[in-house]
Amino acid sequence: MLFRPLLIAAATTTAVSAFSPSPFRSITQNQKQHHNHDGRHQPIIPLRLSDDNPAEWDEERRSNMFQALLRDLQIEGVPLLACDASQVGTFNAALWTTMAELGDQDDEQKACLIMEAIPVSALLAFAEDFTVLKTQTRLMDYLPELKRFSVSVLGRGVGPALLIETQARTEEEVAAAAANRAAEGTFDQAKTTTALKSFIDRVVVNLEACPYTKSVDISAVGLENRGVTPGPVGYRFSPTTDACMTMSVFWNCICEMTGSPDESLSSIMLSLPGIGKGDDPEAHARFAAVVEIVGRYLCLYRGDASFGLVHFHPAYDRSSINPIDGASYGHLPPMSWLRAMLKMAGHEAEAESFTDDEVALSNYQRRAPHTSINILRMNQVNAAAGPKSIVDLDLGNGRIEKASGITLYSRNAIRMVKSGKEGLQSALDADIAMQS
Repeated sequence: MLFRPLLIAAATTTAVSAFSPSPFRSITQNQKQHHNHDGRHQPIIPLRLSDDNPAEWDEERRSNMFQALLRDLQIEGVPLLACDASQVGTFNAALWTTMAELGDQDDEQKACLIMEAIPVSALLAFAEDFTVLKTQTRLMDYLPELKRFSVSVLGRGVGPALLIETQARTEEEVAAAAANRAAEGTFDQAKTTTALKSFIDRVVVNLEACPYTKSVDISAVGLENRGVTPGPVGYRFSPTTDACMTMSVFWNCICEMTGSPDESLSSIMLSLPGIGKGDDPEAHARFAAVVEIVGRYLCLYRGDASFGLVHFHPAYDRSSINPIDGASYGHLPPMSWLRAMLKMAGHEAEAESFTDDEVALSNYQRRAPHTSINILRMNQVNAAAGPKSIVDLDLGNGRIEKASGITLYSRNAIRMVKSGKEGLQSALDADIAMQS
């Protein structure tokens, strides 16, 4: 992936096979407003209201208008960043890296990111979803750094460029950003990775939370007869406390896995000790919000067809993950589903005898010493699950839900109960202490 200063020339767009190209989509004048730096709103000045739908223009007209808009930005002094990204991973890595770099500045920023090899439909999808995200209070309360951002497609889609703007930080935000930067300097990569490996050895290997992980360094063992080659686990680390930089690091991991064969890189364990640090409810809520947008934007471009995610946190609590009583990408099934899973797996006695507190011990299979994301290849996940892994789970009262991993989650629930809360928590505390 390469950034370079832009020399304005004829603009073109090329469909990429990783996307499903769709026609240009225009946004009418009354659907969008421009925010002046002083907070006032003014309507976008239409190009020509009589025929202002770029999808109906010929290529030459779109190209001319695109270049005119770029020249205007250049005169304004806005950096024009041309990027050679051509696939889902490189597109997202470039976008979130740019946002992280702009967001790292205290004063207001503005930049135009030009991606001529990315369909405009993909840029529109991101800009529209990001606009929706900013209206979702449940998430934005724990993603305050994103409130500063505004992302739009230049000229309503006349060409492949995103206009990214940030507002200046308030004095309170400047102080908070400085504190976060200071905190990032306290994380030790070697100690963090050692602690994570201790957790994996204890829970994933020895308690067999994943039957196809036999060591902390090799995964997908035992799936050879299903066409999967075992390979090394890549341990990656970032001390960032910032959501945009987290997204950048994550998408760079996706790029790394996309460019590596299974036998060279089977999966990645990404350590993010600065995200949701601690075990209090606020820390958990921050963790939950950040990993939700990680999955959200992977799914937006159907990356979930190629990669699976598994999320970890020291205070992991499935009953605090949205939706509480529904499936959530990268997370355990809802605690309210486990009794039905136990029954379906033939463990009726345990389903009846386990207390709610004992059922909740299943959370410990995701309680790692710090926020972590396991990035898996879906061919491994599908091979491990086997055919017909998705079943109809009867939750009672006429409610039927699609579910998978019945045997695995049931077995893990039983093993967590046998281990007992005191032993599980004591071992977790020991893992956490390794990071100090």
